[in-house]
Amino acid sequence: MFDKILIANRGEIALRVINTCRDMGIKTVAVYSDADQKAGHVIFSDEAIYLGPSEPSLSYLNMDGIIAAAKQTQAQAIHPGYGFLSENHEFAQRCRDEGIVFIGPTAEVIRNLGDKITSRKIMVAGGVPVTPGLIHCETEMIALMDAAEKIGYPVLVKATAGGGGKGIRIVNSPEEIGEAVASASREALKAFGNGEVYIEKFFSKARHIEFQILADKHGNTIHLFERECSIQRRHQKIIEETPSLALTPELRHKMGAAAVKAAKASHYENAGTVEFLLDEGNHFYFLEINTRLQVEHPITEMTTGVDLVKHQIEIAAGKKLGLRQKDIQPRGHAIECRIYAEDPEHDFLPSPGKIRFMKEPTGPGIRNDCGVYQGFEVPVDYDPILSKLVVHAQTRDQAVSKMIKALQDYIVLGVKTPIEFMMDVLNSRPFRNSEVFTDFIETHFSGWKADRDLADVAMIAFIADALGGARTNAHSYSSAKETASPWDTLGNWKL
Repeated sequence: MFDKILIANRGEIALRVINTCRDMGIKTVAVYSDADQKAGHVIFSDEAIYLGPSEPSLSYLNMDGIIAAAKQTQAQAIHPGYGFLSENHEFAQRCRDEGIVFIGPTAEVIRNLGDKITSRKIMVAGGVPVTPGLIHCETEMIALMDAAEKIGYPVLVKATAGGGGKGIRIVNSPEEIGEAVASASREALKAFGNGEVYIEKFFSKARHIEFQILADKHGNTIHLFERECSIQRRHQKIIEETPSLALTPELRHKMGAAAVKAAKASHYENAGTVEFLLDEGNHFYFLEINTRLQVEHPITEMTTGVDLVKHQIEIAAGKKLGLRQKDIQPRGHAIECRIYAEDPEHDFLPSPGKIRFMKEPTGPGIRNDCGVYQGFEVPVDYDPILSKLVVHAQTRDQAVSKMIKALQDYIVLGVKTPIEFMMDVLNSRPFRNSEVFTDFIETHFSGWKADRDLADVAMIAFIADALGGARTNAHSYSSAKETASPWDTLGNWKL
């Protein structure tokens, strides 16, 4: 087993990995940029190495700097988290060349599955159903238009590389396809360095269902059941739950078997996620395999009791998977809400700034994987996720009620968040009835506005707190490595 692991990431996922490493007795190394000198992952790691300026290419995407930091601290392995270099096959190869273990699949697997065309070919060969569409990239507009006509509108123009909702355009008619291809290609080139695109069928009423998988180096592969991820904004998930009410036991078994088949067809190792599209007729189609830990992994952990990060580390260390398929027996229902610093009233645009006040929800069955604290300056340079709020209960209705209560208890002032928006989503009749599809927000919450009365209450609370001279909480340290004294934990007091 490893003695020390470097975490090549930041924010809540870096802290999530640090927590499991602590449980396993493994020392951790954090890396940070100018913007993150006082970040939580820097504070709670055993060591921290400065990478460079806030610009991602000079810090969290700086392969040379990260490899050098691992060597300097004698870290034997690197956990990439998600985002940044987590799905970069060149980085995985660099780690292998430098004698450092990359905690994830092999470089070859990442390269193959990172290209959507290649992954579609692998799945077709492996007998896994894929969405109707091209299995090659196409640059000629006439050929793209012919393919769209054969597939049938609406179609999706998709980048062959990358993810995160970038390089995707919905096309409803032949008149739209030219601009859609051009804009998707431009966005993909900027985001991934690859502007190639292809076309596949777009299902207007579909669900996004994904299956968590674990696979070791010895040929053992299992799935840990599904996650319902249909509520999305700009093709990115914001609310996830498990189990999905759309799946019958028979359908769940078929999709789980297909997920395992997809993993084996691609020679997968470590933790990953097989994503499917489920249409109104309950036909499912392979979308992609995310070759990393998913943002929404905590809901699977809450229902299965499996620490996915722990298994990632053990598999990377060469251990056999100590779980069999029959050992995985999910219990209850779990929901995750992603808490971003963003403005849901203005197309979910990022809302960087200083967190003036923060109160996290607590209680039985509530988990908040948080990467920030009161007084922290949310930078403009990175993905604006603050935390992942997760609840677990015996039934879906109980989980929904618990999440609404937890959101009501979650106070973040100084930056905008979608907390109130999420409460409205969870309270809505379509969500309560599990009528959730990938167009849920556009259909039911287009043009959403916050309740002004609640906004006024929050403003009054902030002013009262400021006038009261309240101290920042115990996590608001004056420097990245400064330790809190007992006096800092007492709240607002005076002699």
